[in-house]
Amino acid sequence: MNLNLKKSLLLLLAAALLIGVSRVQRSLNRDRELLGLTRVQPLENAPPVLAFTTVALGGFRGLISNALWIRASDLQEEDKFFEMAQLADWITKLEPHYVQVWLVQAWNMAYNISVKFKDFSDRWRWVSRGIELLRDQGLKYNPDETLIYRELAWFFQHKMGQNLDDASMYYKQQWANDMATVFGKVKPNLEELIHPQTDDQKGRARLLREKFKMDPEFMQEVDKRYGPVEWRLPESHAIYWAALGLKKAMENPARIPKKDDLITLRRVIYQSMQMSFQRGKLVTNPSAKAFEFGPNLDIIPKVSAAYEQAANEDEPNRDHILKAHRNFLRDAIYFLYENNRVADSAYWFKYISKQYPDKTMLDGKTNSFPRNLTLDTYVVARVAEDVSETSRDRVKAALEGLLINSYRSLTLIDEDERAAGFKLLARQVWRAYMDQIPKERTDAIGLRPLADIDREVLNRLLDPERGVSPEERKVLRTKLGLADEKAIPAPPPAPPAGTNAPAGKVSSGK
Repeated sequence: MNLNLKKSLLLLLAAALLIGVSRVQRSLNRDRELLGLTRVQPLENAPPVLAFTTVALGGFRGLISNALWIRASDLQEEDKFFEMAQLADWITKLEPHYVQVWLVQAWNMAYNISVKFKDFSDRWRWVSRGIELLRDQGLKYNPDETLIYRELAWFFQHKMGQNLDDASMYYKQQWANDMATVFGKVKPNLEELIHPQTDDQKGRARLLREKFKMDPEFMQEVDKRYGPVEWRLPESHAIYWAALGLKKAMENPARIPKKDDLITLRRVIYQSMQMSFQRGKLVTNPSAKAFEFGPNLDIIPKVSAAYEQAANEDEPNRDHILKAHRNFLRDAIYFLYENNRVADSAYWFKYISKQYPDKTMLDGKTNSFPRNLTLDTYVVARVAEDVSETSRDRVKAALEGLLINSYRSLTLIDEDERAAGFKLLARQVWRAYMDQIPKERTDAIGLRPLADIDREVLNRLLDPERGVSPEERKVLRTKLGLADEKAIPAPPPAPPAGTNAPAGKVSSGK
């Protein structure tokens, strides 16, 4: 065969193969992008150094980031946190699509580094940096990664929402202050942030979207589905980010996340809803210049539905979830009764009797099946349990319920002895709780003096706009000797002689 002819055929074959490969390559690129396998595409709206490193360094990025990670671990062991944070920033720039980099570095900041500091403001600085790393940067370059949504939601639910960290109340206060810049110190109005009219509303809507990276329209969806929730509290944001993670997973069916990741997101939602039920109402205490928490009883039907949905979707953990559901219903019945919502309490008592007829209502009492108890006997027994309860939120909710029932007894039932009984029981619960917590934990999980809690409850009941009816308010003021509408309620009287709560101890706290 002529040599020139052979070369021509080879060139034609090479051209044909290149054309074929280009078509296959385009298909492969589309599949890689859908499956999130592309690691070297230019990033949109990224800083120049980040755009450069993701392309120019190629495969060496992994080697460099591994070396930096080892060095960062050494710096953390040496308590050189600021140098370690700088290296973490470089690592995320080298590997912006590697999810574990964001998760580990954010966890280090929020959990490992924060607890090294004694000052609560220093701790909060590191916790907030961990949140911002995931929310502001991690999700910017990985908007569809369910693991980042799961971790972000967990920070709000666990690190900020729970009381395991001594600075947890400080975290909640700081977050409420941050949210007050968006919502003010009143009940949040999402509609004015979705359709802002005034310059103030436009400014706050822009702050919500740009600083906190939240969409008010999706917040409204979350509120309708899982609420009403209080957006100044961390558990509401745990619900938001977990729900957004589930939404992203459904919008990107080609990128199928692990089933366990989706289950974890759903678990964050119903656990945070349960937390919102216990203390999801935020009220302002002017005298203490701080926020106080109370139970969100309006959310009870949706919390129950969330538990049941989770049990149906998570078959391996179904029994565990149903047990948690039953415990939640027992609390809901108790809290509703304490807050004088007896009809609602009776409804859920009937509901639990139908759903769990062969499960005990009281721990450790084998004869406490629903068929063996009335609503009244169950609630009285639960009050006795709360005397030995160690959860600050539960005891605080119980105290408020007892005090509300005390004042309502004066106005609706006109039974002074019943009112005095509720008040005395509140003192006993307050004292028993404060006596059993360690002194070194008083600042973290202790209660304010009962006199302050009592005054706050009374002020809420006497509020002309959100309190009891004008008729009840008039009766209550007359009973308490507060004829003047502007009179400030005095602290509650000391318990009568012979009771278990010394007067000085109740008013002073620990």
